[in-house]
Amino acid sequence: MFVRLFYTLRRYGVPVSTRELIDLNQAVSEGLVFADQDEFYQLAKTVMVKDERFFDKFDRAMKDYFEGISTFDLDDLLKQVDKLPKDWFDLELLEKHLTPEQREELKKAGSLEELMKMLEERLREQHKKHQGGNKMIGTGGTSPFGAFGDHPEGVRIGGPGRKRSAVKVWEQRKYQNLDDEQILGTRQMQMVLRRLRKFARQGAAEELDINGTIRETAKQGILDVQLVPERRNRIKVLMLFDVGGSMDSHIAQCEKLFSAAKTEFKTLEYFYFHNCLYDYVWKDNIRRSNTRMNTWDLFNTYGRDYRVIVVGDASMAPYELTSAGGSVEYMNDEAGSVWLQRLRQHFEKTAWLNPEQDDYWHYTHTIGQVKQIFEDHMYPMTLKGVEDMTKYLAR
Repeated sequence: MFVRLFYTLRRYGVPVSTRELIDLNQAVSEGLVFADQDEFYQLAKTVMVKDERFFDKFDRAMKDYFEGISTFDLDDLLKQVDKLPKDWFDLELLEKHLTPEQREELKKAGSLEELMKMLEERLREQHKKHQGGNKMIGTGGTSPFGAFGDHPEGVRIGGPGRKRSAVKVWEQRKYQNLDDEQILGTRQMQMVLRRLRKFARQGAAEELDINGTIRETAKQGILDVQLVPERRNRIKVLMLFDVGGSMDSHIAQCEKLFSAAKTEFKTLEYFYFHNCLYDYVWKDNIRRSNTRMNTWDLFNTYGRDYRVIVVGDASMAPYELTSAGGSVEYMNDEAGSVWLQRLRQHFEKTAWLNPEQDDYWHYTHTIGQVKQIFEDHMYPMTLKGVEDMTKYLAR
């Protein structure tokens, strides 16, 4: 049993041996887990991984191993949407692509509340599959509800994201953890982040003070060894990474930053979010429903002296910042801007690092809004941008 898992782990760089494979088979045969994917995941992680450095690689291997096994998102999804037949959203027609002029002609709902009311009406009215239309839930049309169509502001139900214009998405979102073992092509990112480090001598006097020893020896006329506490980096960093959606194209860049930060900062904490900060964050993208932390708990756990770096493209539907229920994934109780303001108020120093080229920032309204919330402390993810950010955070 689990031979395929064994070779999958090896393919992803997790150093497993036949001893671990035998132990896993024995644990399962003795009934430690039964018909529970989450429990099997924890058991396999305990038995097969001997070093926490390989946790990310293990998670990626398990995602590959379980590919195709059904999982369910327990967020507050509309029950009516869950019951829609899956074959309504098959790509049987050519994808719809409108010109900019045609997109402008489509009437927007005007508010998130109106859009959700329209969806509720469609769910009551619709009893069959629709394709190519402009009103009902379907595919390949200009309706604001469905998949593979074209509309400047709608709810994507089924199908992959393509145009980044959906204000709500009903699906199981699968994100990928950042690999902190990414090998950097250069050390430039590390050298820039190093400027944020602050050293202080703390703890017991265990390190030889050469200058002090020479000085005291000269005074006493005999060898007088002087010791001082070790110099330790006392800066504490909290990083919040936006993942999924439009951030997928920036994964490699974020991994370089993450790897450099893990190297440079002894006290580094990190969490993930999607598009905007809301009432919870999570530690593990593959198992995010089980690794959530309430954002209030985040504030209570990490003190004001943490330097906070938010990494994201700040590109989202305006509702996500301005409206309750604006999240693309669930009906959040408070607008994203409220949580960003709380983040700014709790921590002494916060900065937003944007992987999008700053030449394009003015094309996206929400980037300007987030930049304003952060009082212009938004920086491009370039060496110059990271350098400017570290100068601000180090002050």
